[in-house]
Amino acid sequence: LTDEGIRFAFGIPGTHNIELYDALAASPVRPVLVTDEQSASFMADAVWRASGELGCVNLVPGAGLTHALSGIAEAFMDTIPLLVLGCGIRRDTGKAYQLHDVDQLAIARPVTKATFLVERGEDLYATIRRACAVARAGAPGPVMVEVPVNLYLFRHEVTAWDAPPPVVTPDPEPADLERAAALMNATGARPLLYFGLGAAGAGAELVRLAETLHAPVATTFQGKGVFPETHPLFLWNGFGRSAPPFAQDVAGRCTATLAIGCRFGEVGTGSYGCTPPQPLVHVDIEPSVPGRNYPAALAVTADAGEFVRALLPRLTPRAHDDGSLERDIREGHQGAWRDWLAAVPGPKVTPAHLLRSLQETFGPETIFTTDSGNGTFLAMECLRLESPGRFLAPVDYSCMGYAVPAAIGAKLARPGAPVIALAGDGAFLMTGLELLTAASQRVAVAVFVLRDRELAQIAQFQQTALSRKTASELPDYDVAAIVRGVGVECLTLERDSAVGDVLQRVRDTIAAGRPVVVDTSIDYSRKTFFTAGVVRTNLGRLPWPDRLRFIARAVSRKIFG
Repeated sequence: LTDEGIRFAFGIPGTHNIELYDALAASPVRPVLVTDEQSASFMADAVWRASGELGCVNLVPGAGLTHALSGIAEAFMDTIPLLVLGCGIRRDTGKAYQLHDVDQLAIARPVTKATFLVERGEDLYATIRRACAVARAGAPGPVMVEVPVNLYLFRHEVTAWDAPPPVVTPDPEPADLERAAALMNATGARPLLYFGLGAAGAGAELVRLAETLHAPVATTFQGKGVFPETHPLFLWNGFGRSAPPFAQDVAGRCTATLAIGCRFGEVGTGSYGCTPPQPLVHVDIEPSVPGRNYPAALAVTADAGEFVRALLPRLTPRAHDDGSLERDIREGHQGAWRDWLAAVPGPKVTPAHLLRSLQETFGPETIFTTDSGNGTFLAMECLRLESPGRFLAPVDYSCMGYAVPAAIGAKLARPGAPVIALAGDGAFLMTGLELLTAASQRVAVAVFVLRDRELAQIAQFQQTALSRKTASELPDYDVAAIVRGVGVECLTLERDSAVGDVLQRVRDTIAAGRPVVVDTSIDYSRKTFFTAGVVRTNLGRLPWPDRLRFIARAVSRKIFG
């Protein structure tokens, strides 16, 4: 673990791995005790997202793994590398019905890139190194290594580590580069650029690409920040029906799409509610991705950075027009902000006002973690980020409970950066007790519990589509009492006029090295563009008889109750 640069191992010790924990106590690897193994996997996930360092999930057999599976699956679907270090039962006794005995590798296999069983002590070192290499290579993802407990009990002479040659992604084919350039350079072509997290390796050259083509740039949710969002060509996180009308209009005027490092997944496309302008050039490091969900005129398997660097010299710089593209984008963003802030100051906390104030108070290095739900889409729409690794959200697996433990993992990995968790009040009930971990480890995160006393995203879908809510309204609970019980200060934020003062107190508290919670009375009365777009998209693809039935039911309930 030390030789792999792994600084943190998250988990709960058990009878099977106490020897490992004893060794960690004398090592550079910091064991972090969590309250639940689901949080361990979220923390390790966030270490990578925030810093690019591999995190380790350290698990006891059986229940340790099954508790952690949600976070492992999140990492798998969001292409985040993890080392899942799972202890196994003894394999040297021949005895059956051992404590925690389940087929762990069979359980983990569907949500990992690879699984490894160490059968001999001398293979421990090489297997761990090989697993870490697999986790990072190509399209990253979690890997699991099972170490039988008997290998922890005894000493071994490990075999020498012959590091395999690094995995090299083939250079982009010259023919693909020439074809892509021809499509982008074609007379009258107006490309749309669409970047995902996989494009992050291209760095500043994404800006050169956009400026050379004079093209609007949309990103996926995972890709938020890979292109600076204050740039005049930044359009939106998405471009289909789940984006605001101005973004749909700008994208609709494009006549080609260059998509890099993205998969066109369900969440990012607003339930497949976008149509990439054709022809589509789709570039991804994973061969099965290009053209999978939308037909591609050119499907390219390549590393994003290598592709962009090789493509740029082949492009013809596009003459700027009268500035209408930048004007349309600028006025579109300004209009969205006017609408968002129209009710400020209000009797509750307006999300856009809170999120803008957070960025103004804590600065561009701030890392935001979110949960699955309304807070994720509000943050996606309102935050303006300059670089990747600042928006940590459970996207494709969409697992509730991510925000609080992810904030702890991110802060451990990036202690100099402010870390803000935006936790829904339903998700907070799942993993909010990890504040005990933050307090005991002196991890100074700020957790905003967004209180509307319902599962907002689902409640809005229900109210919009069905005109009633079922099992989505939460029983009320006392946030302050819970967090005081684990030794964390709790502030209350009830209205827009108090935002400035409360944020200053938050800033002072985390500057003193202490975590803090803010019980925030959030105003969710305005739907996000994402929520409204997804409802329209899914209604619109129903057959007409069912569409009319859905509409009639909703209208009837609205009128008659």
